[in-house]
Amino acid sequence: MRYTSDMQDAKEEIRARINIEDVIGEYVQLKRAGRNFKGLSPFTGEKTPSFYVSPDKNIWHDFSSNKGGDVFSFVMEVEGVDFRGAMDILAKKAGVDLSAYSSKGAQEIARRKRRLLEAHELATQYYQQSLVRNQHAVDYVFKKRGLSKEIVQNFRIGYAPSNGDALVSFLTKKGFTKQELSQAGLTNRFGGDLFRGRMTVPLMDSSGQVIGFTARIITDEPNAPKYLNTPQTLLYDKGRHVFGLSQAKEAIRQNDYAVIVEGNLDVVSSHQAGVRQVVATAGTAMTEHHLKALVRLSPHARLAFDGDAAGLAATERAIPIAQAVGNELTIITLPEQYKDPDEVIQADTSLWQKAIDDAQPVVDWVLRQYSMREDLTTAAGKRRFTTAGVTVVRALQDPVEQEHYLQKIATYTGASLDVLKDKLAGVIEDEPKPLKKAVHQTTPVAPDGSSYQDSLLAVTLIDPAVRELLKEVEPSMVQSDERQALLAYLKGSTDVVTDTPPQLQSIDTYVKIVLLKADARYGTWSDEDRYFEAARLIRQLTTEHKQKQKQLLTEALRRAEEDGDDETARHMRQQLNDLIKEIPRAKK
Repeated sequence: MRYTSDMQDAKEEIRARINIEDVIGEYVQLKRAGRNFKGLSPFTGEKTPSFYVSPDKNIWHDFSSNKGGDVFSFVMEVEGVDFRGAMDILAKKAGVDLSAYSSKGAQEIARRKRRLLEAHELATQYYQQSLVRNQHAVDYVFKKRGLSKEIVQNFRIGYAPSNGDALVSFLTKKGFTKQELSQAGLTNRFGGDLFRGRMTVPLMDSSGQVIGFTARIITDEPNAPKYLNTPQTLLYDKGRHVFGLSQAKEAIRQNDYAVIVEGNLDVVSSHQAGVRQVVATAGTAMTEHHLKALVRLSPHARLAFDGDAAGLAATERAIPIAQAVGNELTIITLPEQYKDPDEVIQADTSLWQKAIDDAQPVVDWVLRQYSMREDLTTAAGKRRFTTAGVTVVRALQDPVEQEHYLQKIATYTGASLDVLKDKLAGVIEDEPKPLKKAVHQTTPVAPDGSSYQDSLLAVTLIDPAVRELLKEVEPSMVQSDERQALLAYLKGSTDVVTDTPPQLQSIDTYVKIVLLKADARYGTWSDEDRYFEAARLIRQLTTEHKQKQKQLLTEALRRAEEDGDDETARHMRQQLNDLIKEIPRAKK
């Protein structure tokens, strides 16, 4: 397979599907260090951890060897492979088929997607027509479920006939092959209709195109599952799909929050009740892709998961994901007598809206759930509660927020804040898993003679107040085009930089490494200390620059003297003497 520009799409798909800390964690025992992770370098055999990973920026940097980059460069280094080899390794981890991203493969994938979308659109129309023709289905949808004509049309609800191949017969007459219908997830393993005797609810993408179905049985059959869903297909990925998003996105923007429920029919009921900022994921399996799709519309999400053990675990898993994508989570608690939003809505719509309005911050909710599960009058109960609570607090990125919740844990248990802080710093998860070995290790390398220039850029990047010192620094004083581009940006900007600015996207990886260096090295320094550090590094830079100028002038003087060019030699001596007088001042 040729690795052309199409591979950029594959690279981004892989990057979106895997976490850099999970990949690197197979080789390095990582521990949380603020927003980053820290561990021992897999390349140098160091004894003091200086290897950092930033999940926010998808970047790693090894201070002991001055290596760094993204997840692809890490695999290239640790496995001793080229970019193609790293792509192959990571594609397998991410479940990405690289052949689909060759030029020919991409065209074929696009063609197949168009065919599957056509099949789903025709299936939707067929199911809608079947609903109208079946009185039993009409009674179930409109009378038993109480759905309105408007909501049935809006969600394109239909009915799959109970005979075995009604849809297959319809679509084959429209020119679709059995292979295409199987790839669309519309048939069972015998080649007949997957959905039979069920109310069908289309699964749509954010633009409203049908990519699959969820189907509820409408008769009582003891051994039949209540719901059937489209399996994973080229169009439908339950880890990415947000049900009801196309119908809810405008309401989410207007209300500035999304409500996330477990059941697709909870969404339908809520929309019918006039509460339209509601969507669902596949059960409680919240993923980063779900929250990323929603955070584009609003940074606020309210979860209406069950309060049972599964719901609690799902909520805990959602906290670090939400932190990573910048989503603020709150939790909706239903009145105790109701098991899901649909029951609340059927009883009293105002109760549903009140539960949404009363949503509680996610960590408060989790701590309250744990407090109800443990006997906090006993030492063992306090131990289990604090361990669970502190583990949740560790997922928070803001230290002020962490301290706030440590104080709450202290209130629950009577433990001192200092003890809880010690526990926060030393919480041990599971036994360390065996780590993979790097293909080659090296002895610690001599420091890069110009790496202090990255330090200067890092300290001025994190603190705009010290950028005034950069007026003394000329582009020619720093090595590499990347450093010069970042220096030029910093000299012309007073903005706080937390991510790569648009003007520097061409050197995105380098900027993110410098940001990681800034956070790891200077993040906790005082304003005064950062100012003096910047001044010291500029003196070092200036001295080094003048020493290089001295060397160049000395060589030029020697050539002039050898050529007998007395005028040039006299001019060079004067420049050299002036420069020598300046160098001591630069060292002060």
